[in-house]
This record gives sequence, structure tokens and C-alpha cells, in this order.
Amino acid sequence: MKRLFKIEETPRRGLLLLEWTVVAYIVFSLLQMWHIGSALAHPYDMFWGRMRMLAVIIGMWAVYRLVPCRFTMALRVFIQLAMLGWWYPDTYELNRSLNNLDHLFAQAEQWIFGCQPSLEFSARMPWPVLSELLDVGYVSYYPMMVAVMLLFFFYRYEEFARCSFVVLTSFFLYYVIFDLLPVAGPTFYFQAIGLENAMQGHFPAIGNYFDTHRECMQLPGFSDGIGYWMVEIAHLAGERPTAAFPSSHVGVATVCMLLSVHGRARKLFTVLLPFYVLLCFATVYIQAHYAVDAIAGLITGTLFYFLLMWVSRRETTV
Repeated sequence: MKRLFKIEETPRRGLLLLEWTVVAYIVFSLLQMWHIGSALAHPYDMFWGRMRMLAVIIGMWAVYRLVPCRFTMALRVFIQLAMLGWWYPDTYELNRSLNNLDHLFAQAEQWIFGCQPSLEFSARMPWPVLSELLDVGYVSYYPMMVAVMLLFFFYRYEEFARCSFVVLTSFFLYYVIFDLLPVAGPTFYFQAIGLENAMQGHFPAIGNYFDTHRECMQLPGFSDGIGYWMVEIAHLAGERPTAAFPSSHVGVATVCMLLSVHGRARKLFTVLLPFYVLLCFATVYIQAHYAVDAIAGLITGTLFYFLLMWVSRRETTV
């Protein structure tokens, strides 16, 4: 506890790399807002929301400068992590006016697998135990991130800022993709075109349908389970017809697993591994993603990890 509030002898002066990431994304999204112009539904709210985010960054930097210790450093990091819940639905506001591309991804899925795995998986394996395990795996995404961050904070503090940068910047790299690539995922697209069309392999383009529609299919699986309930709550709280390709769930979870290896945390890796495997399959089972989304999440998550670890090789926490 004393180490948590001990004043650092040589505190960091400027912004953390992860805070610069947020600033860069704010600039990027403001430029995209300017390009979209009048097609935006809530431009003033989005603009002032970004100004508040900048104020939070500056405010937390000031708090740390006044009391430079591990506790205020943790506040800087975990507040930005908490803000991801605000940024995610924002991707829908930026891509909702673009022509939807789900028909291309559904066609690719059909060509590769000869079916729609997101429909076949839950239909062929509706078993309550499997459903519950996959649902729990899906929602373990959030505690997985926190567990890895806490690992570095308490046991590898010198790399805490670096680890935080890798996790947070991975999110924002995915957000950039989501802003520019309007893919909603099976649960939204199949609801829009009708399940019969999807089952028959007919995938029509729907233009900017999701600019005004946000209906999705009912979650498959064991509807009386606790895991099912947790996934449904998460969907109701923040799910939008956006952010399907690649799967950031799989991508960021992959980053977290690789960070646990980097941190030499064998016990944590062993505990997280079954949840990670369940999560990867769950993204398709609950129809949030096409199988190609999950595969792309695995590939991009691995690439992002090695790229961002290289970029942040000199980022240390005092």
C-alpha cells in the first residue's frame, strides 16, 4: 500500500503514449466528421464529447503531476480503458451513412465454408452446457483485459505503461477500421435480409439500411442461463450494427494472451487460455461475427501486438 502512494522521484513529464493514441484518434475522427458533414446524426454531441475526452486527458495528467505516484498513474490508464465503452458505439455514428458491406462478407463466408457457420454452429449444437460455456467465454473478454493490466501494474510495473499502450492502441486501430468499413455482422445483417435468404445463400446489398435500423436477431443458445443473460445485457447496453470485421474481441484477447506470455505469467496464461478459446468460438456461436471475422481478429491481433510492442519498446513506467 505504501508503494501505491509513494511519490516518485523522477515522475513522467509529458503524456503517456496511450494518451497520445487517444489524441490521435480524436484528430482522425474529427477529420472524418468534417468529411461526412451534414450526414452525421449528432455532430455537436460528437464534437463536444471529444472535447470532454481531451479535458479528461489533461485533467488526469495534471492530477498525476500534482501527486506523482502509482495510484495516480493507474487512474490515468484505467480511466482511458473505461472510456472505451464510449468510443465503441461512436464507430456506428461514423459509419452508419456508408453503404453496408455485409453482403460481401456473407458471400465470402459461403464460398469458403459452403454455409454460414454463425447459423450452423448454434443450430447444430444448441446444448445448454456448451451455450453457457461459450457465453461465459464471450463476457470474459472484459475481466481478461483487467487481469493482464493488473498483472503488469503489480508485478511488472516498469512495463505497465507499455502494456497499457499496446492494449488501448489495439482498440483504437480496430476503431479506425470500423469507422471506415461498415460491416454489421450476422445478427444484424440476417435480421435485415431475412433468415430464409441467408439459409438459401442469397445475400443482397442493403445500402445504408443501418443508418436508420438497429434490429438484430435473438441470441441463440440456452436462454435461461446466467451466461446468456450476461451476453444479452452487454448487447442491450452497447451493441450497434458496426464493428464486425475484424473481430476486436478475438483480436484484443489475442493481444492479452501474448502480453501474459511476455510478462512470464504462466499461471495467469493457464487460467485465461480456456476462456480465450471459448471466446474465439463464442463470437461466431452468438452470431456477432462471421467466421472470417474471428480469423481476421486472430491475425490482426497478433500483428498489432508485435507492431505495438516494437513501437513502445522504450516506453517505461518509473
